[in-house]
Amino acid sequence: MSLKIAEKGEKKEKLGGSGLGAAYKFAAPIPDMDGAFTMVARLELEPGASIGYHKHAENEEVYVIISGEGVYCEENKEEPAKAGDIFLCRKGNSHSLKNTGAGKLVLGASIAKRG
Repeated sequence: MSLKIAEKGEKKEKLGGSGLGAAYKFAAPIPDMDGAFTMVARLELEPGASIGYHKHAENEEVYVIISGEGVYCEENKEEPAKAGDIFLCRKGNSHSLKNTGAGKLVLGASIAKRG
């Protein structure tokens, strides 16, 4: 199945519930909800912006860093994030991502259900 990313991004504040600064979400609508994936998008975080620390109680999320640099935190453990890195947050864990670079931090994000 081919999913098409929205051409126009939706400006978001407080991503993850407590994120800082502006971010843009370019969602790829999923035509059915029969599978595990519930959200697929490209996110662009402005310099200093973040996806706030939040818990995945009933699902899992993958971040694929496309460009830029930042700091990824999962279960209170921080590590650098750069282009090519992939981060998987399992069900029950908490995570966040902050843009620490001078330019945009661009990433792909997907959320999947897990029983």
